[in-house]
Amino acid sequence: MFLRTKAIPAVIGISAFLAASLVSLASEPFDLSPEQSARPRTEKDPALIASIPQRFKFVEDGVFTVGIAPGGTPPIATYATDAATVVGADPDIAQLIADKLGRKLNLVAVAWEDWPLGLVSGKYDAVISNVGVTEERKLKYDFSSYRQGLHGFYVRNDSPITSIKEPKDIAGLRVITDAGAIQEKIILEWNRRNVEAGLKPVEIIYLDDTAASSLAIRSGRADTIFSMNSVQAYQAALTGETRSVGTVNAGWPLTTDVGVVTKKDSGIADAVTAALNETLKEGTYAKALARWSLSAEQIAQSRTNPPGLKKY
Repeated sequence: MFLRTKAIPAVIGISAFLAASLVSLASEPFDLSPEQSARPRTEKDPALIASIPQRFKFVEDGVFTVGIAPGGTPPIATYATDAATVVGADPDIAQLIADKLGRKLNLVAVAWEDWPLGLVSGKYDAVISNVGVTEERKLKYDFSSYRQGLHGFYVRNDSPITSIKEPKDIAGLRVITDAGAIQEKIILEWNRRNVEAGLKPVEIIYLDDTAASSLAIRSGRADTIFSMNSVQAYQAALTGETRSVGTVNAGWPLTTDVGVVTKKDSGIADAVTAALNETLKEGTYAKALARWSLSAEQIAQSRTNPPGLKKY
């Protein structure tokens, strides 16, 4: 069964929206100050810097220029309380790479659809903006993996559901997901397998925005939501009313990562990969993800141009 809903039903009421807004203003779980005093930092690596081929020319001397597309909510990348500074997990990763390269970080806010042209035309040294590694993108760009691309199952805190790891775990459940997205394709395939196996079908509920989905879970209209793990981790940290019961890689049944994007064959990708692996070893990488509730998305090792998501 498939339900499409554009708004929270009237039974939830206007007061619920007001309450949610007040919670958001009063109990923001992350540091959104422009100063970012708790941002992990590291030291430059002379050997790594020396490994960068001379053919690679940085946009600006002494600076690592990174294109980034700030979203509306944490934790990946958003605007700080000054409405100008970009903060989040991706800016923290960018800072660690800049530190390893011995350079000042310059984050350049860009619309998502504009980063490819900006990178190719030489406006940025790299793009760090939650870009998933795909086989198609690898034809045009190099990647240095830095995070797993995960989708997460989240439930209300008092839900009897404790774990969702495979198709049979969602049989008969009311699942909220995003229409036209990778997560929908995964749910549809899981449901197909369940029906073929004689299990109860899933009731899929489509909602238009994160707030509506969160309220639907908390009000009991749905059993679980399956969406971008980063967004749901933020909602869980913000409200304290939902919890994770499982994650699925965006490349299911294979795996795919999120990567730092650099110009194809420019020569910088291996240095970026090495910088990330240094932060993995020393622990600053883990601190960067932990402060944004993204520890579940850690990788064990950064790789240059790892296997990417194929077209469905």
